[in-house]
Amino acid sequence: MDISKIKEQFQSLYGTGGVTYTSPGRINLIGEHTDYNGGFVLPGAIDKALYCVIKPNGTTKVRAYAPDENPQTVAVKSEFGVEEADKPQERWAQYIFGMVREMIKKGAKIPGFDIVISGDVPLGAGMSSSAALESCVGFALNDTFGLGFDRFELALTGQATEHNYVGVKCGIMDQFASCFGKEGSLIRLDCRSLEYEYFPFDPKGYRLVLINTCVAHMLGGEYNERRESCERVVAAIAQKHPEVKLLRDASLDMLKEVVGKVSGVDYIRAEFVIEEIQRLLDTCEYLKKGDYEAAGRKMYETHTGLSLKYTVSCPELDFLNEFAKKCGVSGSRVMGGGFGGCTINLVKDDLYGSFIEKTTAAYKEQFNIQPKVYDVVIKDGARKL
Repeated sequence: MDISKIKEQFQSLYGTGGVTYTSPGRINLIGEHTDYNGGFVLPGAIDKALYCVIKPNGTTKVRAYAPDENPQTVAVKSEFGVEEADKPQERWAQYIFGMVREMIKKGAKIPGFDIVISGDVPLGAGMSSSAALESCVGFALNDTFGLGFDRFELALTGQATEHNYVGVKCGIMDQFASCFGKEGSLIRLDCRSLEYEYFPFDPKGYRLVLINTCVAHMLGGEYNERRESCERVVAAIAQKHPEVKLLRDASLDMLKEVVGKVSGVDYIRAEFVIEEIQRLLDTCEYLKKGDYEAAGRKMYETHTGLSLKYTVSCPELDFLNEFAKKCGVSGSRVMGGGFGGCTINLVKDDLYGSFIEKTTAAYKEQFNIQPKVYDVVIKDGARKL
């Protein structure tokens, strides 16, 4: 990403004096559909990020510019106030407005400012460009106006922005990873207590690569349906074990006790979640030992579970996963909610070139779609440049 171009755009629009900030997208190595069940996730910030240049403008208005937006379909400029009634029409600007409003609700005083935003987090690829935007804006506002929020509060502010101003009832993982990312480390986040711990991720001799199916996510009702499955199983287990509030609290033995009391579909979905939580914990131990082959095997197990038990895969994702296995890739799985998006792959350096060449050709032949390939490296979280 050429940051100098963003600075030049800011200067041409708003003059000198702007300060530059950045916040990254994220990957999640393992741990899917565990967050709303109180389990763990294992994200890391990546080298694809959002950037902003910002300075106070001495007014009560926000003047925003997003050169990456398509001028044929979306206005690239937006101007709005900081009161509740001032919500802008442009969706990208609503993220900025939401961060401002959520900070004001917490007692912050935010006057008008000028901001230019750009970045290289691919849209719709499951790398959480929206959380990167929220974290970038939040970090910039916090530093520019001396608001005194810590990183945890900034992550929660980003989540609240999604809930209250964008209309997405997301968990905390994406914003947390964007704020707390650390180069060479993944973050094990406990979604029940919000405690976290860093685990080493510096796979020398391997590369981390995402392959985008270019199939759109279709979560919606399917996502809610799986969440309800988990809740029904928890309710059944809690009749005998009242201490169980979330699937995180349940064991496989407890699950076996409700055979016949829940549907077969609900049972096997719950089984996946309980197994996935343990897979993640096992993977963390492998990372401490530097055993990336064992970690990769857990990734394959996760994909099998997501495909056959949680049934959130699709033919395109399954094809990429099976092809990765045939190519000798150390680990591969669907990343994210499912029903499209990317596979995340842990690939030995000496296999990388042939793997990408063969995979993209085979996928194009099978589905007549050219997949997109993204190499990612684990980097630091939100910061001033």
